[in-house]
Amino acid sequence: MTGTTDRAAPGRVWSGPAQLVLGLAAAVLVSGTGLFLAAVFLHVAPDNVLSRQYRDEVDGVVYPEFEQNWKLFAPNPLQQNVSLDARVRTVADGGATRTRDWIGLTARDIAAIRGNPAPSHVDQNLLRRAWDFYDGSHDPQDEKPTSSRGRLAEQYLKRIALQRIGREVGGERVLEIEFRVTTATVPPPSWSGETGPSAPKVRELPWWPVGDEDYRGLG
Repeated sequence: MTGTTDRAAPGRVWSGPAQLVLGLAAAVLVSGTGLFLAAVFLHVAPDNVLSRQYRDEVDGVVYPEFEQNWKLFAPNPLQQNVSLDARVRTVADGGATRTRDWIGLTARDIAAIRGNPAPSHVDQNLLRRAWDFYDGSHDPQDEKPTSSRGRLAEQYLKRIALQRIGREVGGERVLEIEFRVTTATVPPPSWSGETGPSAPKVRELPWWPVGDEDYRGLG
């Protein structure tokens, strides 16, 4: 009995010059892909030393065909610490008014977050977003609304504070409320070469009247 032995077809054998060309092409492709991904990363990353230094080169790669409208972090990491305080003016039964001490609303939220493995989103974001809403709809020079949503932002911020403070302080009815905002820039790392932050900025809002309507629906 006779038979045939199947033999695998020999694979293609690349010549030395062809292997060199393929290797160079692969290196160029990998390097180009890496540089492109690095440019996109710097484009969507928060503002930093590298993105500022190579801004023109990054824009040349990304724009216009590869423009990105998203960010690496949503929202971008905060570069400022914003602390919101409030104080109220109360009125006694006899009609005498009294200005109370400042209450650290942000400090209370931080105290509730620190050491908590599952902090509430209310403690983390409610007050901060309320201030962002107000700040984006008011002129910081005279605290006048700059959009149709300005009054809504005032009511939102006021009601959040009043929900935490209550209707009375020391047995006296809350008559007015005032806010103070302290903004401090987060210091840059020592290796960045950037100058240190300026002194914290303090912004005081005008006194706002408080009425029964401001407590409507508050628990």
